[in-house]
Amino acid sequence: MKRVLLYGFLFLLLGAVLSEAKQNTGYTLKIDGAIGPVTYYQVKNILTLARKNDADFVLFIIDTPGGLLSSTRKIVQEILASDIPVIGYVHPKGSQCASAGVFIALSCHIIAMSPATNIGAAHPVNLGGKQDETMEEKVINDTVSFIKSIARHRGRNIKWAERAVRESISSTETEALKEKVIDIIANDTNELLNAIDGKTIKINDTEKILNTKDARLLTSRESFKEKVLKIIANPNIAYILLMLGTLGMLLELYNPGLGIPGIVGTVSLILAFFALHTLSINVSGLLLIAVSFVFFAIEAVTPSFGLFIISGIITLMLGSFFLFRPVSDLNMPKTLIAGVVTTVGAILWLAAWFTWRTKRQKVTTGKEGMLEEKARVIKPLTPEGTVFIQGEYWKARSETGEVPRDAIVVVKGYDGFTLIVEKDVKEKNNG
Repeated sequence: MKRVLLYGFLFLLLGAVLSEAKQNTGYTLKIDGAIGPVTYYQVKNILTLARKNDADFVLFIIDTPGGLLSSTRKIVQEILASDIPVIGYVHPKGSQCASAGVFIALSCHIIAMSPATNIGAAHPVNLGGKQDETMEEKVINDTVSFIKSIARHRGRNIKWAERAVRESISSTETEALKEKVIDIIANDTNELLNAIDGKTIKINDTEKILNTKDARLLTSRESFKEKVLKIIANPNIAYILLMLGTLGMLLELYNPGLGIPGIVGTVSLILAFFALHTLSINVSGLLLIAVSFVFFAIEAVTPSFGLFIISGIITLMLGSFFLFRPVSDLNMPKTLIAGVVTTVGAILWLAAWFTWRTKRQKVTTGKEGMLEEKARVIKPLTPEGTVFIQGEYWKARSETGEVPRDAIVVVKGYDGFTLIVEKDVKEKNNG
């Protein structure tokens, strides 16, 4: 009887372990605010993390007014290439999925919306203002082709997708469901996951059944670094940085030697190119670190009273901040980055201080070091002759008439390798 109870207990324990092991798992990511390069790295890393841990799906909680089309294209590429089911959910109530967000949502395997939300208005907007008609038409046609290809690939309403770009139409959740733009309306995440559980989707031409019911959701928290980078990557901030960088470089060219406009301009342009997704985050970090050492080198040869060292330390810290991706298993500890930057800055500051101090000291070697030093006449100066100074014989020329042998003279200058001397006043008075 005891053996039967033991086997029964072990059987129940094994069943509980297997049940826990088979629990559905999903990763969630909030796509809110302006879409930019940081959003791309967040999407890429969450998909990589889900694939690495064999998750059942990835859920994007979308509430965005749009963003950069360059970043959006990269995000769409990651989603379309994903072998993990991706669910786009416009949530919570009152949220929007506009402009660039529409492309991201349409590329997902499943699209859901909460009540009182909207999707659409995907007409491209140029940061620099209105373009000429030919260029604007090219951009619109290219964007239309992009969104139509996504809609066709996912089996969604192609005509609606085209109108969202050309006519900037926007639909409520009920209209979007009726137009077959989305798959479901759900009040909350639990309702959504229970409703789509068991649905069949296509992933890379193969069918896969969704396992989402009672799933354990894992969320990657947005770090302070990501928040800062998202602010920098905001399209409005990117435009300001671009203008500030251009202005700073022009001011430095018109007034060479000012320093501050060149420093601000250089850093602003690098940040602007990152924000516009022209440079990747790692390349931007490497460039900022390279610029910091250029600033250190300029400080060594220019009397800027620490301006370039301070700028170099700030730029080095910023470059280290950028160098590693926002979400990564290889993130460097902030304390290590701060420690390295502080140490490097302190060493370079001391080196600059010693250099400055050395420059202020009187030269003690060579002919420059003989100024105001006393010498003894070996061969009478008539007006040229020879003097003995600092253990060496030097050719000398008197500026105060003839000077006899063994007289004391003072070095006042030099002409090539000939010292210019005068009679020592004290010696003359004593005489």
